[in-house]
Formats: sequence, structure tokens, C-alpha cells
Amino acid sequence: MKKFFAVMMFVLLSAFSAFGETLNVTIDGSKGKLSAVIQKPGLKQGEKCRMVMLLHGFTGSKNDKLLTTLADTLESCGAASIRFDFNGHGQSEGAFTDMTVLNEIEDARKVFEYVRDLRYVDGVSVAGHSQGGVVAGMLAGELGAEDIHSVVLLAPAAVLRDDALRGNVFGVAFDAGNPPESVKIFDGYSIGREYILTAQTLQIFPTAEKFTGPACLIHGTADRIVPYTYSEHYRRIYRNSELHLLPGADHGFTGFEKIAAKIAADFLAK
Repeated sequence: MKKFFAVMMFVLLSAFSAFGETLNVTIDGSKGKLSAVIQKPGLKQGEKCRMVMLLHGFTGSKNDKLLTTLADTLESCGAASIRFDFNGHGQSEGAFTDMTVLNEIEDARKVFEYVRDLRYVDGVSVAGHSQGGVVAGMLAGELGAEDIHSVVLLAPAAVLRDDALRGNVFGVAFDAGNPPESVKIFDGYSIGREYILTAQTLQIFPTAEKFTGPACLIHGTADRIVPYTYSEHYRRIYRNSELHLLPGADHGFTGFEKIAAKIAADFLAK
């Protein structure tokens, strides 16, 4: 009888391990607690897999369709992912007007430190969309290929520095030499003075090009927020990279989420 129960327990545990797992976790960030979701494939005891950090864009969240589609695709390929809300976004703590690219990089670094030490993680990669792409590129440049295995940038918004220097963000003009305390942009959102001043001095490409590992750029030719020429610039500075231009895709890859996710997942699975 004991042998029977032992066999049944083994069968049940084996069946359970064949299914993936989704976990809600909280991580200390630059401005308070970060709300995050870990999605991982079914793993046998002692088995490890790649972890991919998924970084959303400006005013986005961890539940953006592009990110959830990519998380599902990665799971089907045997990789885990963690997607999280940056400070001032979604369910994470902090005020949106206090958010800057630099404190988002700090958020991402804290998330990296969290997943790096998980027992089932065998290497960390990072994928970022829009402003999250800028953060991903700079994070990888700062940490280096020793810590970040590979990078995927989806419509990386390196234009944000140029916009801040021109004094025009999302069509809203301001004095670039003396920015106001806050600038109202759209849908009730306002960016703070510190966001603008930080953006004006960001070393986006010089920092990103320090990363020597594999990089993949994905951009839509119909992107009216960030011209695809910015991804072409990333392609030139990365020594080991590939560029995929999607004809007709907009900045959010609307209707192209599965295509973009497959390109990204296939690259990360190499």
C-alpha cells in the first residue's frame, strides 16, 4: 500500500511539473514596492531555465498586451519571465511625476538582483518596449554581458532625449532651458521637471553600446512616436545584433503582438 501511494505521489508531482506556474511577487524598487508577475514553464526538480525581464513603456504596465503575449510565448519555449510595473505605474508605489529614466533603471536593477538569485534561473536576459527599451539597453550596458545574456529592444524610445532637448514632449511645448515643475501631456498624466532634466543629459547610446552580447531590435515602419531610424542607430552601435522592421506596425505593435513576440522569443531561445 505504501508503495502504491509513493508511485501515485510521483505521478502527481510529475504531472504538476509539466504545467507552468504564475506567481505574483513584490520587489523593493527605487520609490517603494514594485508589483511583479513571474511566469515560468513546468520544470523538473533541479531543472533550470532562462529568465527574461520584460520592461513596459511610458505610461504602460506589466499587463500590456505586447508583454503578456511575449511572456506566454517565452513560456511555450521553455523560458521564464518577470514583468513588473515601474515606479508610478500600474500597481507599483510612487508618483508618476517623480518617475525618471534613471530611477526606472534602478527599478530594473533591483528586479535583476531579485531574479538572478532564484534557484531555477540559469542566466538573465532583458526585453524592453519604448521607454522600457531605453531602460533595457542602458541596464545591459551598465551590467555588461557577464550579467545580461541577451537584449531585445522593441521600438526603443531613444527619441525621448531629443524631445526633451527640443522642449516638446508628445506635442506639448515647454522651455527646454528652464522646464516647469510639471508638464501636462495626455490622459491626465504629467511629467515632472526632474524627468525632463534627466532626459536631457541621458547617455543613451554611449551606455547601451557597452553591452557586447547578442542584441535584437524590433520596430514598426508605421511608428509615428519613435521613428525606426532610432533602432537602426542601435543596430550600428551593437556589434552583435540583428534588426527586424515590421511593415505597417505602429509604436505599440497593435495587431502585430504575436509576430513581434515570436521574433523576440526565437532570438532569446537561441
